[in-house]
Amino acid sequence: MHFNKDSLYANPLGEIAAFKFDESVVNVFPDMIRRSVPGYGAIISAIGMLAGRFSRADSLCYDLGCSLGAATLAMRERIAAENCSIVAVDSSESMITRFKRNLDSGGAGAEVRVVCADIREIAIERASVVVLNFTLQFIPLEDRASLLAKIYQGMLPGGVLILSEKLRFDDPRQQALQVDMHQQFKKMQGYSDLEISQKRTALEDVLLPESFTVHQKRLLEAGFASAEIWFQYFNFASMIALK
Repeated sequence: MHFNKDSLYANPLGEIAAFKFDESVVNVFPDMIRRSVPGYGAIISAIGMLAGRFSRADSLCYDLGCSLGAATLAMRERIAAENCSIVAVDSSESMITRFKRNLDSGGAGAEVRVVCADIREIAIERASVVVLNFTLQFIPLEDRASLLAKIYQGMLPGGVLILSEKLRFDDPRQQALQVDMHQQFKKMQGYSDLEISQKRTALEDVLLPESFTVHQKRLLEAGFASAEIWFQYFNFASMIALK
C-alpha cells in the first residue's frame, strides 16, 4: 500500500486548525510518525517481543489507539499463546478503514478484531497485554486516571501495560534541552522550521504531555505493582507497568 510523504505543514497556513487523525493524516501517517517520533521503530519491535512474553492462553491483548495497526501487527507476529487474540481500537474512522484494508492483505498469527470506538468507552476484560502507544497523551487530563484504573481492573494477574508517551520535564533546562533536541531530530528527518512550527501550533491544545513522575504516580494509584521507563529517546519514552 502506498503512503505519501508528510508535507501537510510544508506551506504557510493562514489559519492552523487543531490536529486530528483524519484522511489527510492517514495518507501520510507512516512517514509522519517515523520522522516525528524518535525510536518509534524500536518501540514497535519491542511491543511485539513483550506481547510474545506476556500473552497468555485464552486471554485478550489490546492495542488502544491502534491507528494503522503497527503495534497490533508486531504483536500478531509474536503471540504464540493458544486462543489469544488481539482487540485493536481507534476512534478515527479513517484510520480504522485503512487498517482493515491493510489487515485484509494477509499475514499469519493471532486473530485480530478491529473496532472503531472511543477507548474510554470499551470494556477491558481477560487482558494479558494492553498497549497505549502514544495514545494517552491525546486523552483529556481528567479522564486519564479512570482509563488506567479500568485497564488495571480488566487485566489478568501478571499482565503488562505498555505505555508510550511524549514527556515534559519539571526542570526548565531539561525541558528546553529535550524540546530543542527533538526539533533537531525532526530537522534531520527533513522537516523545515515552518513545518515544525505549524505542526506544534496544531498540536498545542490536543497533545498534552506529562512528566514521568506524574505517569508513574497515576499507574501506581491505579493498582499496578510497578511502573518504569524501559526506553527513552529525548522527550519520547515508553514505560512498562506490571500488575
